[in-house]
Amino acid sequence: MSNLDLRPTATDCGGQSATGPVRDLLTGRTVQLGESTRVRRLLPTLGRRMVGAWCFVDHYGPDDIAGEPGMQVPPHPHMGLQTVSWLHDGEVLHRDSLGSLQTVRPRELGLMTSGRAISHSEESPADHPRLLHGAQLWVALPDAHRHVAPHFEHHPVLPEITAAGLRGTVIMGTADGATSPGTTYTPLVGVDLTLREGARAQLPVEPDFEYAVLSISGSVEVDGVRVEPGSLLYLGTGRTTLPLLARTDAAVLLLGGEPFEERLVMFWNFIGRDHAEIVQAVQDWDQGDRFGVVHGYTGERLRAPALPPGPLKPRGRVR
Repeated sequence: MSNLDLRPTATDCGGQSATGPVRDLLTGRTVQLGESTRVRRLLPTLGRRMVGAWCFVDHYGPDDIAGEPGMQVPPHPHMGLQTVSWLHDGEVLHRDSLGSLQTVRPRELGLMTSGRAISHSEESPADHPRLLHGAQLWVALPDAHRHVAPHFEHHPVLPEITAAGLRGTVIMGTADGATSPGTTYTPLVGVDLTLREGARAQLPVEPDFEYAVLSISGSVEVDGVRVEPGSLLYLGTGRTTLPLLARTDAAVLLLGGEPFEERLVMFWNFIGRDHAEIVQAVQDWDQGDRFGVVHGYTGERLRAPALPPGPLKPRGRVR
């Protein structure tokens, strides 16, 4: 998925330092995505830039798209990151410059590793379900792996964890002994948790990871803080268990990982290490070099936005 803002500001990747547990509730801002989809952007925000290597989180829906085109994101480039597509309702058709053509459905992992360069498009199929509801996430690649060959993975079956009134699908990484088949390049985890009303759970977590919980639907208390749909609770580090209490039937995404210490530049759909690298990526995309061609999408590809007047500076996670 793309950042479609044609006048983006440079994003200071990284985040505020957090040693030990915290409870920082963040609300998203509404962003127009493509022709007809509006999303709530939870990362990056002014108060929080990253959670582990997770550096971008959009939550969208549930939207009634009966008789509407639904998601329509034209071909656009990515560099230095992974995209994670996750649905609760609907279908998204993924095309990329490697020739991949895959429909991603609810609770299936669509994982694209851009590495040095890739381009892709995302759209609701012509004959699509009525509802569209899900999340799009990015993972920053560490320096040692950010130039890997681009590739796309589709995992229709993922491992699950269960407890009384709780079912979890492990999207990325390892949780409670269950490991996702999705390729990771830093220690991280992503879990979709579905809870029945009244369910209480103590979810085991890694004390060296920082965590956040994104509310997808319903109402849940996370470590005593009520989290409603479209909000993100940043939890910091230092926990071994995470208390959960479902006030209604609810679903949340648990995101976590080792704090990402590298200094990054994130502009539009590119993650690099310095200004010159981003400038080169913009030029390559506009000139049709390096990122390949997405075949089969009806419509024009996106053009890169203008670079800001000043140099882009790499930033760490600590302000």
